[in-house]
Amino acid sequence: MLRGGRFRFKPFPFFVVTDGALKGQARIVRTEVSARVVVMSDFVHPLADSYAGLPGWVLLVALLGTASGFFFYQVQKATRLVLKGASEDRFDSWGLRFKEVLTGWLGQKKVLADPVAGTMHVLMFWGFLMLSTDMFDLASANRFSDGLLEPLGLKWLWNGMVEVGYTMAFFGCTAALTRRVAFTPEKLKGKSQLEGNIILLLIMTITLTSYVVEAGEELSGSEFIGIWVQEAMAPTQGVVNLAYWAHMVAISTFLFLIPVSKHMHLVMALPNVFFHDLRPMGTMLPMATNDDGTAVGLDDLDLESFGAVNYTDLTWRSLIDGWACTSCARCQDACPAYASGKALNPMQIIHDIRNYANEHAPILLSGGMPEEDLIARIGEDAIFACTTCHACVEACPIYIDHVPKLTDARRHLMMERMEFNESVEEVVLPLMSTIENIENEGNPYGIPAHERGDWAEGLDVKVAEPAEYIYFAGCAASFDDRNKKVARDTVSVMKEAGLDVGILGMMETCNGDPARRAGNEYLFQMLAETNLATFEELGVKKIVSSCPHCFHTLGKEYKAFGGEDIEVLHHSQLISTLQRDGKLPAPKHDGEVTYHDPCYLGRIGGVTKAPREIIGGVDAEPARTGEQSFCCGAGGAQMWMEEIVDDDHERVNVIRARELAATGADTVAVGCPFCSTMVTDGLAAIDVDMQVQDVAEMVWAQIKANDAAIKAKKAAAEAPKEAEA
Repeated sequence: MLRGGRFRFKPFPFFVVTDGALKGQARIVRTEVSARVVVMSDFVHPLADSYAGLPGWVLLVALLGTASGFFFYQVQKATRLVLKGASEDRFDSWGLRFKEVLTGWLGQKKVLADPVAGTMHVLMFWGFLMLSTDMFDLASANRFSDGLLEPLGLKWLWNGMVEVGYTMAFFGCTAALTRRVAFTPEKLKGKSQLEGNIILLLIMTITLTSYVVEAGEELSGSEFIGIWVQEAMAPTQGVVNLAYWAHMVAISTFLFLIPVSKHMHLVMALPNVFFHDLRPMGTMLPMATNDDGTAVGLDDLDLESFGAVNYTDLTWRSLIDGWACTSCARCQDACPAYASGKALNPMQIIHDIRNYANEHAPILLSGGMPEEDLIARIGEDAIFACTTCHACVEACPIYIDHVPKLTDARRHLMMERMEFNESVEEVVLPLMSTIENIENEGNPYGIPAHERGDWAEGLDVKVAEPAEYIYFAGCAASFDDRNKKVARDTVSVMKEAGLDVGILGMMETCNGDPARRAGNEYLFQMLAETNLATFEELGVKKIVSSCPHCFHTLGKEYKAFGGEDIEVLHHSQLISTLQRDGKLPAPKHDGEVTYHDPCYLGRIGGVTKAPREIIGGVDAEPARTGEQSFCCGAGGAQMWMEEIVDDDHERVNVIRARELAATGADTVAVGCPFCSTMVTDGLAAIDVDMQVQDVAEMVWAQIKANDAAIKAKKAAAEAPKEAEA
């Protein structure tokens, strides 16, 4: 058998390969070019060759065996650590889960939300899915393609697929490496990029060496790069062997690095997507649930601990997040707390979970509990910085749930530990007063409960009586002077459309959102059970609210407590329907208008069109809008905490105010009482004169303007008649 063969040209298109010495392992390479066949001397597959007396397959078994052994050991260790988590049923709705795997994992829909980085990642991801099957051939000296695929007529197609895969991966990793080195994103500056760069170089090695290995084989015609390498390089047996072993060493190194780096997401991303939370975004779980998923009543609760403080308090699905994280930092980029210089970095929270597990693995796997708890690892200042806006969850391409880890920790701190680190005392103390106000008066302001319905005086609206629609004013619209007008205008619009409207008055109490997001789940459940008893007493079936927090809590979170038959609408949704049905005038607005999407209405609630439609659209959108809107800073009970920022950062509402001011609009339309307050304060802080109005105020103003115009037109028509008389 010749080694280091050269190309030679023959004038005929076909020839016969006969070589029994290597029992089918030899290959004659040929490529048809302009009626000539380029023929390379017989090559032995690198696996069939010997190296210092050792057969190639022995070296391969040793190399891949060691790497695979380490890989599977680390994967099973991570799996055992994940299964230490609390039980949780995520085996429902298989159809929906498989659909999300196809679109979210395979289709990479959330990855592609970032068109630049997403495209590079998709090229590598899809490329690897295609090229990975080449291991069947590489590890079997082509027995897979020759013995299985060729008799089925699939070899040509499969070779083409693998070639495309290598090429996609090569271009993807080349672009990614160039971006990292020459056009470093801001979020990567100042941080070590060694791990990521090594991985990209390994991928480049795997792809480039594959073409050289192909050049030492008989090609089917679909390996277009391999054919080009044959023609351009005419690689010798030694070069092919070197490329093969460089290829296998790169793969083995990759196997070593995957489980001990962020690239463990290659293993854990698939189960993370499949077992993702199918409940509506932002829906928190009760303290305890019955078999049907409903909350255990307060009278029947029997719990020894509250919230999450230890690693094993988190569910197994929550723990997978730690190993599924790609460290893409999209959650970090979207987080308002991080942007304002707080201690919270959502990506670091996920890293903390995995690092904690790995550092304490011997204790955790033996059933023990480390002295350091999870709250100490994460930090109370990070836990109480979260606005629960879920921008991190929305941004994550692999469905990580950051927020529940923080809210569960708050539950423990509020309901069991009941003492706080000095780093958060100044932040949390106002919140404790708010909790006390809710306990005593049923609202966070501490205003006497008997004044809750005073805002509706003179509206001629039913109070604490059955009605088709109950307007749940919420605490802000009931007690905050600025937002009382929103409540009055909303009810006025509903009455203008001829609806049967009622309010609860003194029978209404806080929906419980501030208490729940603060961590006082017991108080939340007490409020929920109280409100639901009132709804049942009055036969309430349809609720309208101008507060997205009421909209979310009553409409989605009350279902676990018995409110599954109640329809809850944001006032913008109802007004939009009334306009389409002709019960209200066609929408329009005056001046230049922009709109700020509240987190609990837009991103979490999925309502982005209705608020814009009812005011006749907007003239300019802020940089971050719709489901990617930036938080106002009030959610997660932050409205009732003290926000502290250093001299190098701005408050969350100021950051958002600058984005809204940049639109150049005259008016900022909002659909949330807390957003109204925060945006108004933020604009004042940067000395920008923009009007902030709730969408219901704008609709009612247009209705009054229409009425005035009609009256003026009627008066103008009657004036000549009166003059003649």
